[in-house]
Amino acid sequence: MNVLLCAINSKYIHSSLAVWCLAGGIKEFAPEINVKVMEATINEKFDEIYAKILSEKFDIIGFSTYIWNLELVLKISEKLKSETNKTIVLGGPEVSYNSKELIRKYSFVDFILCGEGERSFAFLCKKAPLNEIDGLCYRMGGEIYENKSKILLENPPSPYIPEYFDSLNGRIAYIETSRGCPFNCAFCLSGRCEGVRFFDIEQTKKNILKLANSGASTIKFIDRTFNADRKRAIEIFKFIIGNYGKKVPPSVCFHFEIEGELIDDDTINVLKDAPEGLFQFEIGIQSFNSKTLESIERKSNLDKLVEKIKQIISLGNIHVHVDLIIGLPYEDMKSFANSFNKAYELNAHMLQIGFLKVLHGANIEKMKDKYKYVYSDRPPYEILSTQWLTFAEIESLHLLEDVFEKMYNSNRFERTCDYLVGITKNPFDLFMILGKLWNENGKPNSLDDFSSFLFNSAIEYFGADRNLIRDAMALDRLSSNHNASLPEFLKIHSPKIKRLLLELDKDPKTKRLKNIKRSATLLASENKFVYVDYINQNKLKKHYKICEKFIEIDEK
Repeated sequence: MNVLLCAINSKYIHSSLAVWCLAGGIKEFAPEINVKVMEATINEKFDEIYAKILSEKFDIIGFSTYIWNLELVLKISEKLKSETNKTIVLGGPEVSYNSKELIRKYSFVDFILCGEGERSFAFLCKKAPLNEIDGLCYRMGGEIYENKSKILLENPPSPYIPEYFDSLNGRIAYIETSRGCPFNCAFCLSGRCEGVRFFDIEQTKKNILKLANSGASTIKFIDRTFNADRKRAIEIFKFIIGNYGKKVPPSVCFHFEIEGELIDDDTINVLKDAPEGLFQFEIGIQSFNSKTLESIERKSNLDKLVEKIKQIISLGNIHVHVDLIIGLPYEDMKSFANSFNKAYELNAHMLQIGFLKVLHGANIEKMKDKYKYVYSDRPPYEILSTQWLTFAEIESLHLLEDVFEKMYNSNRFERTCDYLVGITKNPFDLFMILGKLWNENGKPNSLDDFSSFLFNSAIEYFGADRNLIRDAMALDRLSSNHNASLPEFLKIHSPKIKRLLLELDKDPKTKRLKNIKRSATLLASENKFVYVDYINQNKLKKHYKICEKFIEIDEK
């Protein structure tokens, strides 16, 4: 028996842990079966993915399905069934909560696995009686059956078989040290897992070291609330910090989803010793509207949450990423503007603006009629309008998000953002207006075209001082881009620049290091010469240090 497990990821840099968990399950529960994993991305052509699948020898194929790949998986499965009649199995969150509906609709799908599949998939492949396989949805005698899914009480089989490391190739690696979530947020599926189960911590430590030395530069913990057990989280933080530069290469960073309110003084005392850039924290805020949070069953002490986020950011060594969601109950434009401005004030390294997705199986799906939700009936089931936000308003918020990603989350326009927010005094209004202007200008996308749009909009629409906005943008471009060559509209042409660069090279303290690129310019608003050496990039903001040299007025 030959089994092929197929993951179709959203980007090449991502790897799939789910299919390797299933492969690990086969190795443990059905070692007599040959299993192979194949990964592709949604950016590849259909024919290329299909040809790759046909090039493999298999009797059963299993697909891991998510909102980003379900339609492509179904298209591949339909063609595969008609041309080969192979056994097709789907699993994953996108098919676990409406399996009967899907298997009734798509006759080319033979089985759907709901919930945890390590043991169930292995027993399906070894042809155990169908009614004895946990979480299996199947046809028999013209009827459709769905067995109750069960959780694995013991530690699941390890996904980290030798083939996994052979396939990683420096992509993001994922690690799971617990399953489930202590919270039951209405928009999320993680709370459906009946509490939290923590895996063996000693094995977790071994896996951390394996992944740290796999060639991956980023290792993401997929635990939904990593610090649900604070003492356990502290032990793992200490373990990573203690092995940094020894068994953990200094080029590796670890990403965690944490609950900010659970951060205590003991945790802070451990985190303050973490090397810069070793940890990335993603902290969900979702909204600053208390009624909104209550409606989605998300209990939150917002004052405490803000305090804890500020504490972590103030440490100056951890990349902090916070989240807001557009489309939640009771969040109209005024409410979201307030949430956005309060989140912006935190000065996190990234502020991700997401749009509500009404997922099958999430409690928010049961509220769709109550809250008059209109959303796409195709993946990713994104919100289109609510009784608080019109279609046009959500479209305008999409434009805000696009511009905000380019300006703030890209880390390319830090000084520019600060200057323009200083003029407008309202971050939400600033990015709403820029989104509208960006759309009206044909959505310029390249860095130079977007910079030009921003420069002209700042002067013409917001009344920015030409010299001040020029200097802010020039410094941003020089510090954030190691290939920095200023676009023409930001350049100052002066023979003084070449002479000042030569002067720097004559001084042993400022002489340019061999093979290190240096860029420089004059400021328009001050009598200063600035330069950047592209070395020792800041690990949190990915910036290079700006060095300044005062010059006499007549030198300009």
